[in-house]
Amino acid sequence: MSITDQPSRRAWNLLGFAACALLIAYALYTQHIGGLEPCPLCTLQRLAVIGLGVVFLVAALHDPKRLGARVYAALLGAIALAGAGVSAWHVRLQHLPASETPSCGPGLDYMLEVFPLTETLKLVFTASGECASVDWSFLGLGMPAWVLICMALLGSVGVLANWFTAAAASP
Repeated sequence: MSITDQPSRRAWNLLGFAACALLIAYALYTQHIGGLEPCPLCTLQRLAVIGLGVVFLVAALHDPKRLGARVYAALLGAIALAGAGVSAWHVRLQHLPASETPSCGPGLDYMLEVFPLTETLKLVFTASGECASVDWSFLGLGMPAWVLICMALLGSVGVLANWFTAAAASP
């Protein structure tokens, strides 16, 4: 198999963007059609998926040479790690015994209006009992677990495609 037989960086980045767009579309579907309101940690995970999608799209449109592609790889890796971290925390929270589940805090909109960002993030990660409920599952895994899997896969694709895949040859 020659390098011209492999998908280009641009193709991988477009595929990553499409995957992120589908994830957000499904999240909005479950919210607006399925009636599942996102908790504060879900909202942070959505922001990570959106951020990942934006970087994938910009990388696909820019289609840089080696150094630029490595910058995109680093950005994609960092965003995916941050999103995976939030997802992992959410999964942990969902698996706590009921006696250890924190009480529900105020909504994210209220916290952002009243508290500074650092205090809001502290509250989200320490007092979000609403995030402990599992309202949706597929194959025995809740939505945060699937987001964790998707972040790991998309982050890996983004880093590998942009760090190691050759740019498409110009005609």
